[in-house]
Amino acid sequence: MFYYFRTCGQKLEFVEMSDTAKTRKVVESEEWQKARAELLVAEKALTAEHDRVATIRRNMPWMLVSSRYKFQLNDKTVGLQDLFAGRKQLIVYHHMFKPGDENPCSGCCMVIDNVGHLSHLHARDTSFAIVATASQNEIAAFQKRMQWSFTWASTTDDFNRDFDVTDGFGINVFIQQDDKIFRTYFTSGRGVEALGSNWSYLDITPLGRQESWEVSPPGTPQSAPYQWWRLHDLYKSS
Repeated sequence: MFYYFRTCGQKLEFVEMSDTAKTRKVVESEEWQKARAELLVAEKALTAEHDRVATIRRNMPWMLVSSRYKFQLNDKTVGLQDLFAGRKQLIVYHHMFKPGDENPCSGCCMVIDNVGHLSHLHARDTSFAIVATASQNEIAAFQKRMQWSFTWASTTDDFNRDFDVTDGFGINVFIQQDDKIFRTYFTSGRGVEALGSNWSYLDITPLGRQESWEVSPPGTPQSAPYQWWRLHDLYKSS
C-alpha cells in the first residue's frame, strides 16, 4: 500500500493511496506549484521534527567508559583516548571488515564513501575513526584500494560487544571531559543511513552543531550559524 501527505488547514494528513493512483500525473505549472507547496509543508514538518529529536539527543545522559580498551593503529597499540586525536568528541564507525574477509560489506563501505571532508568536523572539535576486527595489514591494503585516509584501528578485545556491535555495524559517539571518557549516543541499521554529511554527524554529538539557534545544555559552546564555515583548507587547524 502507498501513502502520501496532504495539508488540511494547518495540519498534515497521512492519506492512503490506492493502487490505481500510483501512476504519476503530468500537470501544468499551477497544479505542479500547488503540489510542491503541499510537499514543502511536509518537508518543513520533517525538518522541525529532526531538530526536536536532535535536541533530545543533545540532552541524553552520558555513560562513563571505565574499561581501558586497546587498539592496533599502524604499528602501535593505542587506547580509546588516542582515537580522539586531541579533540573533545569522537564518532566511531564499527565496520564489518573481518580478518581474511575477501568480500567486505558493501553497505559499510558505502557509508565510508559518504563521509565528507573531516576538516569541517575537526573545526567543531570532533574526530572520526573507524574500527574493525581485520588486521592493520588488511586494513591498510583495503584503504589503499578504496583511496581512503581515515583513522582506522583494529579491535580485538570486547570494544565492539561492549558497545552493542557484535556481528553487524553501528556508530558510537564519545566525549572527553575532566580526563574521563563518556559514551553519549549509539545507532545502527537504518539510523546510519540518515548520516553522511558534516551536519548530520554533528547532530549525533552531545555538542551538536554548536550554533546559536540550537537548544543545548548550559555550557555548550556556540557561535552564529554559517559564519564558522570555511573552505576545508582555510581552517586554522584540522
